[in-house]
Amino acid sequence: MGRRLYSTTLYALMPLIWQRVWRESLPERSRRERLGHIPDYREERVLWVHAASVGEVTTARSLIRSLIDDYPEHRVVVTTMTATGARQLVTLFADLVTHHFLPLDFPGAAHRFIERLQPELGLIVDTELWPNLIHAASDAGTPLAVVNGRITPKAFRRYRRFDALMRESLSRLVWVGAKSGEDAKRFRTLGVEARNLTVTGALKFDLDIDETRLGAGEALRASWGDRPVWIAASTHDGEEQAILEAHRQVLSQLPDALLILVPRHPQRFDTVYETCLAEAMTTVRRSRQEGVRPETQVYLGDTMGELMLLYACADMAFVGGSWLEDVGGHNLLEPAALGVPVLSGPCLESLREVADALVVEEARREVADGHALGRVLLELFDNPAERERLGTVARSLVDAHRGALALTRRHVARLIEARRLAYLMEEEGVEPPS
Repeated sequence: MGRRLYSTTLYALMPLIWQRVWRESLPERSRRERLGHIPDYREERVLWVHAASVGEVTTARSLIRSLIDDYPEHRVVVTTMTATGARQLVTLFADLVTHHFLPLDFPGAAHRFIERLQPELGLIVDTELWPNLIHAASDAGTPLAVVNGRITPKAFRRYRRFDALMRESLSRLVWVGAKSGEDAKRFRTLGVEARNLTVTGALKFDLDIDETRLGAGEALRASWGDRPVWIAASTHDGEEQAILEAHRQVLSQLPDALLILVPRHPQRFDTVYETCLAEAMTTVRRSRQEGVRPETQVYLGDTMGELMLLYACADMAFVGGSWLEDVGGHNLLEPAALGVPVLSGPCLESLREVADALVVEEARREVADGHALGRVLLELFDNPAERERLGTVARSLVDAHRGALALTRRHVARLIEARRLAYLMEEEGVEPPS
């Protein structure tokens, strides 16, 4: 009954939903994928990963790479909800994986998608819990698991309002690898059986550091000469003005300072560039291969897939989305893994455990607004020893928490082997044990 009401509501909202996803497309991809119209993969062995957007694709990077390496006889299909996630996937893996957009969670679309894909295993990264998709996979005998599972307090309260629907759906998952003990408790409360639940830790700690990219970043930084450099990354509308205010504060005392500004969403690149010019900041764009000159004040990182390279250029990093409650912050571990001191705002609900761990280890500085950011930047530019301490402690924290990938890989191997044995028993007409 609950799922029927849920589906009826989706159908009623279809015009609004379709309008929302219409812009999330790629020129070479049919929008009919949103209704489950993908090629037929039934003659192939498929492993399916769903990573909703850029953040989830980045989180899943090491896991996707391990699937490619561990199961060369399989096709790895990755779905996203957003076009930016699709572009990030192509940047990271090119043609090593196949991409499709996830269908909208209408019963027919979900059934059609699963029927044509027929994966041996489906892995949902973080938490995108679509009831009709989960049911379609379960009804087709496709094992579905959640990796790097997290449920924020806000999302938990929302799911509890639909307790019966979520409980019936989540009971169909074959395994959940939760980021933390608190996440595991929330999954358990929502209906995941204890025997199907493991605390793995966060996949984000198992960052795949590309030494070639780091070398390119160091070379790029060296080409700019000996000047103070900081980065503001994954920024949103409403944050850039405060960041430019902080940079103006830094320039008042360090006139040769350079800000690397990397907006979160590519559709905002042009707007942010115009904002920089309106603030009378001498700005060049990486996408245009414009070189940084002595008079350059802002280097706009308006490309995809190069964030780690740009982090490697910086003395300090402010991670965006952290001044906006409805965003809740972005990946603090990427600069930390490179030993770059981490600064952020206070709105970090979507990664609270990581944020708190960095504070406990005194490896993150929190700033309330642009003025506070400028003051802390000047303080740290004037104190190289404290910068080095912050970076060293942050990198040590990341190294100490690695291990989620290895544990997740072991469970993935177990699930794939169980699926293979079930298939063989089915072929021989043997009833599986109860």
